[in-house]
Amino acid sequence: MAEMHEIEIKRYRQEMLDDVRALVEKYRCAMEWDIPDNDETESDRAIFEALREALAVVEHELIA
Repeated sequence: MAEMHEIEIKRYRQEMLDDVRALVEKYRCAMEWDIPDNDETESDRAIFEALREALAVVEHELIA
């Protein structure tokens, strides 16, 4: 059964990448509006850290 899951998830990989890119862009725009003289590199680091933390929480909630 795991093989079936792997095959299926491969079908969605590009869509997932597109969704994550859109999510990062959403928060980039929000930070640009909210923070004067925003440092995009610093913002990107903060966004990715927050996304990793959120993903870990959701993973824990669903799998644990």
